[in-house]
Amino acid sequence: MLFIFRFANQQYLYLLIIIPILIGGYIYTRIQRRKNLEKFGDLELLKNLMPGASQFRQILKFCILMLAMAGIIFVIARPQFGSKLETVKKKGLEVMVALDISNSMLAEDIRPNRLEKSKQMLYKMLDDLNNDKFGVIIFAGKPFTQLPITTDYQAAKMFISSIQPGAIRQQGTAIGAALNLAARSFSENEEKNKGQAVIIITDGENHEDDAVQTAKELAEKGIHVNVIGIGDPNGAPIPIAGTNSMKKDKEGNTIITKLNENMCREIAEAGDGVYIHADNTNDAVKALQKELDKFTTDEVNEKVYSEYDEQFPPIVWVILVLLIIEVIILERKNGLFRDFKLFD
Repeated sequence: MLFIFRFANQQYLYLLIIIPILIGGYIYTRIQRRKNLEKFGDLELLKNLMPGASQFRQILKFCILMLAMAGIIFVIARPQFGSKLETVKKKGLEVMVALDISNSMLAEDIRPNRLEKSKQMLYKMLDDLNNDKFGVIIFAGKPFTQLPITTDYQAAKMFISSIQPGAIRQQGTAIGAALNLAARSFSENEEKNKGQAVIIITDGENHEDDAVQTAKELAEKGIHVNVIGIGDPNGAPIPIAGTNSMKKDKEGNTIITKLNENMCREIAEAGDGVYIHADNTNDAVKALQKELDKFTTDEVNEKVYSEYDEQFPPIVWVILVLLIIEVIILERKNGLFRDFKLFD
């Protein structure tokens, strides 16, 4: 039987960083305590004045507490074993989003700006997905995979929130290269019966390659290419982050970035998809979802671990034993057992 191990609440594992912090604080405290004792006199003489004190017991109790704390964090994270592998039938799409992050996406003709509005639309899109696989590519002068295709929508939202224009230094709008990368990012499907779509979110400016021909080639492979054009066709200036200034050309003129709707329409038409203009509402997402719902998809066999057994009970017992031991061990030697050297 195959097994897969996971933590159901793996985000709580970040709490483990508390343990090295506490260890560092404990070491610092002991060093300071030793320095303070040295001010009173020779340490060996002071030990004779404190016959009941036990350094080893104190360190041992602290180590036991740290182990118990680590165990508590693991319990909260809920360790699990998947013990039953099932083949289930799922019906859904594979969607790769290619998001333009060139400097022109900072224009504020769409509030708060083109890029932030794009990210908000993706959040809304993820909320509406069901059994669909989702991935993200970011591009400017070249494309980069931000999120491989997945069904983990929470992880997708986290990756989307971290997207910033500076993630790709090479400026431009290489839509064709982004389309090629998106086509290679879909999961392998031998049955070829799962709908696949690319969604480009861009202002269409500074086109650098033959995106129309690339979109046509994808459509011939059964991959639909849809385009969301974001921005104002009349144009807007590009703010410089952290200042009140706008980007200027070599002659000192303010650069105006305009939505290239003609280019966006041509790409969508060649890709057997739709072009949708995004504004300050959520209408673009609704229109796109309707289009995606039109794709006929058949059920696909997918192997999943359907049952996960909780593994925290043994850890709880270990924690309980550690805490009992910690309570039993006194920081000072017991006079009745002074000659018993188990913890000295």
